[in-house]
Amino acid sequence: MQLFYRRYGEELNQPIIILHGLFGVSDNWVTFARRLAMEGFEVWAPDQRNHGQSPHSPNFNYLALTDDLFDFIDEHGIENPIIIGHSLGGKVAMRFALENPHLVKKLLIVDITLKAYGPRENHKSIIKAMREVNFNLVENRQEVEDQIRTYIPETRIRQFVMKNLRRSDGNHFNWQTYIEGIEPNLDQMFDGIDTINKFEKPTLFIRGGASDYILPEDYGQIRYNFPHAEIVTIEGASHWVHVEAAEKFYTLSFGFVSGSPSWYRPVESGTK
Repeated sequence: MQLFYRRYGEELNQPIIILHGLFGVSDNWVTFARRLAMEGFEVWAPDQRNHGQSPHSPNFNYLALTDDLFDFIDEHGIENPIIIGHSLGGKVAMRFALENPHLVKKLLIVDITLKAYGPRENHKSIIKAMREVNFNLVENRQEVEDQIRTYIPETRIRQFVMKNLRRSDGNHFNWQTYIEGIEPNLDQMFDGIDTINKFEKPTLFIRGGASDYILPEDYGQIRYNFPHAEIVTIEGASHWVHVEAAEKFYTLSFGFVSGSPSWYRPVESGTK
């Protein structure tokens, strides 16, 4: 499957691949990607299958998504990339690195871990909201947002969902997200990663202090599969830590990917 992607920076610079989360799109990461490109990185941000401008498929699981990443790297001749993944993108990044450690230089995982998660009501609410929009009755983006407000009262999440809205050639609105491919497979997106494989290279986990996706009891499993993992908490941030604490997140991320000796190493990471 040939994924749509955005690319920033010069060839031959250290490549970074950014993988968005469920219901996300590469456009969510444009500002972050451009900043990294200005610092001398070559940044690739694909839309994962059934998201954004990438192809649609009824086959939607972590095996397929990991294969897509392998094919994407091979297709574009990307060598020794640093991979950054948020949520679903983080699960894809972890699986890929554990299966292909020789192909990855570093790994940065944003607010997700290896464990299995139960179904999340907010994901179901997003699907319901997107399905309920009657595009025959809307003339602008504000009217679409007004229709989904009942199901998604949080402004931040509503704006995140609105990134999936596009205007077609016939001047009609529709969702880029392929709901028909995601909804039947939604439970598989909460599967865990159960493997004895280890990724023995630098790894950073950034968690939101107000999020329950990574908890202290998860640290043991993280350090088993990623022996050199650092775990950093940005206090007060939710699951969308890269949005709510954008400057702190960028500072940590840039320090890690650039190998700066002064990047923050907290006590909870095991480095004292």
